[in-house]
Amino acid sequence: MAVTDTVTGLDVHDVRFPTSEQLDGSDAMNPDPDYSAAYVVLHTGSGPAGHGLCFTIGRGNDVMAAAIRALAPYVVGRPVPATAADLAALHRDLTHDSQLRWLGPEKGLMHMAAGAVVNAAWDLAATRAGLPVWEFLGRMSPEELVSLVDFRYLSDALTPDEALAMLRAAEPGRAERAARLRAEGYPAYTTSPGWLGYDDTKLVRLAKEAVADGFGQIKLKVGADLADDTRRMRLARDAVGPGVRIAVDANQRWDVAEAVRWMTALAPYTPHWIEEPTSPDDVLGHAAVRSGQPVKVATGEHVANRVVFKQLLQAGAVDFVQIDAARVAGVNENLAILLLAAKYGVPVCPHAGGVGLCELVQHLAMFDYVAVSGSWDDRVIEYVDHLHEHFTDPVVVEHGRYRAPAAPGFSARMKPESIAAFGFPDGPVWRDRQAADSQDHRKNQHNDDNDNNDNRNDNNDNSENSENSGENNRNTTRHGEQEVSV
Repeated sequence: MAVTDTVTGLDVHDVRFPTSEQLDGSDAMNPDPDYSAAYVVLHTGSGPAGHGLCFTIGRGNDVMAAAIRALAPYVVGRPVPATAADLAALHRDLTHDSQLRWLGPEKGLMHMAAGAVVNAAWDLAATRAGLPVWEFLGRMSPEELVSLVDFRYLSDALTPDEALAMLRAAEPGRAERAARLRAEGYPAYTTSPGWLGYDDTKLVRLAKEAVADGFGQIKLKVGADLADDTRRMRLARDAVGPGVRIAVDANQRWDVAEAVRWMTALAPYTPHWIEEPTSPDDVLGHAAVRSGQPVKVATGEHVANRVVFKQLLQAGAVDFVQIDAARVAGVNENLAILLLAAKYGVPVCPHAGGVGLCELVQHLAMFDYVAVSGSWDDRVIEYVDHLHEHFTDPVVVEHGRYRAPAAPGFSARMKPESIAAFGFPDGPVWRDRQAADSQDHRKNQHNDDNDNNDNRNDNNDNSENSENSGENNRNTTRHGEQEVSV
């Protein structure tokens, strides 16, 4: 009788990259992010481990790591997941602990932590199957795929039977689409030219480079100052010409009326979409922005769960759905969102960038093309050229298209040397940075002390002058008194 391998341990690493030094990732709401990952490894008794992560932007990454550790009892000791049934059961256990669920429910810190563990389990299962996750998913039957989804709170918009019918309808063309995907790659766009902290010269240079590299769409961050945004949009449009799409992203900066006013002003430059114009929780606000100005609306990277996505689609509030591989509870919940988007006929254009998000989300978009929507029309995956060198199976983007990953797993494994170097707070990168900060602090303190000494000397001089002046005045007065008394 074969011995079943088990998960023997769960490790979490607090990994942070000092991207704020170059303003990479800067936008109207997040001016100085340090791209970070709460990085989880599932160890097994034999064979490869599973890897997953939550993306954060610095402070709080330790809190996310603690949340992931709290889920260890649900993973350690259970058989290594291998089938859809195994992965469905794990997802259900991680998201339905009543006490931990109370912290959401099904949103926020604990939900993202569950997503990191779920994704690590998918990495583990696909690696052991010898397949990349997009293909591992794409080989599952429609019935298996439906079994992965938690339909609670969704059945008023999408029933299991409807999902099954959609998946069965897409099944005949899977092999042909997979072959086309391997041959041509998946369409991409780049945000690299558009960070808000970049000056105009850098914006123009990077926009031109993006077009030369084959991208048909770029994205600019907006929302801090309308005059600046208008100037930057004009420069970008002049740089790329009329045939390249320019999306814009406000990162939740505006109220509804402000979003409508702002985008009406930018509309002459033909933005392809406005991303996150207002709070990701404000379904009706997104609908009002969509109806109040001429630019299409996209959102999703901060949408908390499948329920809010359902409402955005029911309300006709979005033109593009932007799933994020690490925001919701992993592959299973993102499958639910892909099915919802397909039901409502709304294209999925995943959010990426960050640490490892490009690596992860490419699998979900490619699976959607192969087995769910069957289309990449008006669909693109975001690409940001940051931090890929820290992964053992980094994304490959050529001529503006993601190449289909061939290596087994979720492309989530980070290099051990990167984990060691950028581990917070004890990795050498952060130790050196803290030492430099301490040296700067001491230097500033020394300068402050010298300034204070100079001020004290000035005060002493002033005091002595004042005392001498007072003494002279007293002498004059006494002399005057003597003259009067004579």
